[in-house]
Amino acid sequence: MDYYLISDGPQRILVEEFVLSEDHTAAGIDSAAWSPGGGSWSASPALSRELRSDARLRARTTPVDRRSAAEAYARLGGGELPDEQRLRALFRQRQPLPAAAPLNLGASPDTRRYRILFAGDFGPDGLANARAALRLEPTGDPRVVGRSSGGGFAWELRRIGAGIAWCVDVIAHLEAAPAAALGALLEHHRQAIREQGLIPVTIERFA
Repeated sequence: MDYYLISDGPQRILVEEFVLSEDHTAAGIDSAAWSPGGGSWSASPALSRELRSDARLRARTTPVDRRSAAEAYARLGGGELPDEQRLRALFRQRQPLPAAAPLNLGASPDTRRYRILFAGDFGPDGLANARAALRLEPTGDPRVVGRSSGGGFAWELRRIGAGIAWCVDVIAHLEAAPAAALGALLEHHRQAIREQGLIPVTIERFA
């Protein structure tokens, strides 16, 4: 699960979970939000959408881990943060994500191409931290921050526009890597960038 603290008035806590298809693409986002004023959890698909489209809201939002979310919840008077099974029971209205069949780019059936899309931009140390977490090597291309590979996978961090969005593109050669490792790699890369303050938007598959 992903946890966010939102400071746009009384501090709120947003909990999200990406809903993944069998091929590890994102089919939707489940979410619930809590604020000390209301004192109860509510489904929050509109807040999830706004977080990805409104730069001003993102500027007041901090991605955190569960421990930090639990500390904020207790500090704000909520008591003990519900465990993740109980939080999932609060996900009553899913935010669907667009889905399209992968393009046929002439690649081997065992080769897949994914894109993890993020809204926002890196802070002063965020890009360096992302390079280290993804073990990126420089490319000389201003649009491609770095590339790396290993275990049947290759990936690169790309800039999309100026301060608009970023993405991690992943190529998976499934004949050289177990399929189970693909989901773990995509999740690792998604969390590595989210920890630097960017908001994951979707996981798409191009081939």
